[in-house]
Amino acid sequence: MKITIGQINTTNGDIEGNVAKILSAIERAKLDGSDMIVFPEVATHGYTSFDWFLDKDIIERAEEPLEKIIPATENITAIVGTVRKNKDAYGRRLFNSAAVIHNGRLLGYADKTLLPEYDVFDDPRFFEPADARKMFEIDGRKIGVVVCEDFWNDKTFWKERLYDVDPADELIMQGADLIVSLNASPFNKGKIKLRCEMVAHRARMQKKPIVFVNLVGANDGIVFDGASLIADEGGDIILQAKAFEEFVETVELNVHKPDARHITRDEYETIRQALVLGIKDYAGKNRFTKAVLGLSGGIDSALVAALACEALGAENVLSVMMPSPFSSEGSVKHSEKLAAALGMPTRLEPISGAFEVLLKQMNLHKPTHGGENLAAENMQSRLRGVILMTISNAENRLVLATGNKSELAVGYCTLYGDTNGGLAILGDILKTEVYEIARHINESAKREIIPFEIIDKAPSAELAPNQFDQDSLPPYDLMDVVLKSYFERKLSPEEIINEGSDARLVYDLLNKVESPANEFKRRQLPPTLIISKNAIGIGRRRPVTHKYRRIHSD
Repeated sequence: MKITIGQINTTNGDIEGNVAKILSAIERAKLDGSDMIVFPEVATHGYTSFDWFLDKDIIERAEEPLEKIIPATENITAIVGTVRKNKDAYGRRLFNSAAVIHNGRLLGYADKTLLPEYDVFDDPRFFEPADARKMFEIDGRKIGVVVCEDFWNDKTFWKERLYDVDPADELIMQGADLIVSLNASPFNKGKIKLRCEMVAHRARMQKKPIVFVNLVGANDGIVFDGASLIADEGGDIILQAKAFEEFVETVELNVHKPDARHITRDEYETIRQALVLGIKDYAGKNRFTKAVLGLSGGIDSALVAALACEALGAENVLSVMMPSPFSSEGSVKHSEKLAAALGMPTRLEPISGAFEVLLKQMNLHKPTHGGENLAAENMQSRLRGVILMTISNAENRLVLATGNKSELAVGYCTLYGDTNGGLAILGDILKTEVYEIARHINESAKREIIPFEIIDKAPSAELAPNQFDQDSLPPYDLMDVVLKSYFERKLSPEEIINEGSDARLVYDLLNKVESPANEFKRRQLPPTLIISKNAIGIGRRRPVTHKYRRIHSD
């Protein structure tokens, strides 16, 4: 039996475009002599379509995309992620389904049973769960079909299971010869490796081949990495799709030849690829061909510039240098060196004159070393934001925000200043990770793309004389241990302290994270590219108005 992975990049709401990609992949599979092609979850409509799935016109016309797909399946089976209307009088109005189509005929639907409502997921808001699993017999073979979360409740891999049923296991117990899983599984650090291990383990333990097809592409801040795979009954991965690219390829199920062509082991490389795809898709799907960012001579803007040039082409990325009276000599010089290495255009727009005018108009004094004049410091950042947004309006460029997760977590950012933008590139990247990715880019290129002067300099906002981040913040290497444990591992303060972090540091940092003022800022951030679990963004929900404080016992 020949099976094709139909790993396609869909766009929310672009039903015509998504169907066209499905049809094209079906034709490719036919040319390969394939017996079956499998597509990702909700491939017809786009998985992260959110409240569109509550709209009456979407509900009433839910099955229309299949009218074009069904006739195209002559002499092949296509399993397509889609939605269908719930015709009962109760419950949510849609099912999240896999349409099983064989030789020009719709055999039926396998509806999703387990509906996640954690992190970026909110399936119960839109979909009705299935009350039974469904088997399909095609050419004498029993096919068990599951949708995403229905495959992920393997008791071997989770200490805490959210559901008391395992739909994939049930289908295997019912005699399925093959398990097919349709997925829209977002990228997180380490998740590609986890998926491979989970699929291979289940195939090996149950002695059943498994087809696991995942969505690829970015929609808003959520990046889907693809990395689809097929495992044979021995647990060997016999077809491994490329990550972060569309992939339509076919394999004979009984080939018994492991395929490790496209497995990427380096974590920083997968993060880099995720960020590049996130920029490329967010710009392209929102009809931007050009971008603009403020280039400060610091590590954050340097990394964003490098990623944007790879995603959009260096000629389409404008970097604007906006020195103030407090900018160091390297602010412009190091920025120019970076721009030359990347081949991107630059523009010099000093803000000193406008800053002096506004200081006088607002009756403010200049910031001094160690002094307190936050209004004057933030004014510089906001002036830069005005310049970038003006260029964006005038030249139809997407503004890329450059703040990192460490700063955004504790409010070390200026609202309507460096938080301006259409997309936050590093909003889920800790400061220490920013440095590691920058070094990785240089090492991979085997040349100095991001200047060593930028990587080696002490971080500074340069909004006051001789100002450095560590004047206001703990060292990033200590700070990021706490933030990573809190956000990604969801550890309590006590657990973080027990792992070796200073108690006062932990409580001070987490009270800053939970501060209403800082949550207020984060609510107004642009969409953030997500590369970790429990990221700052749509998956993290906290009130702005509250009086909760974490109290240090001593």
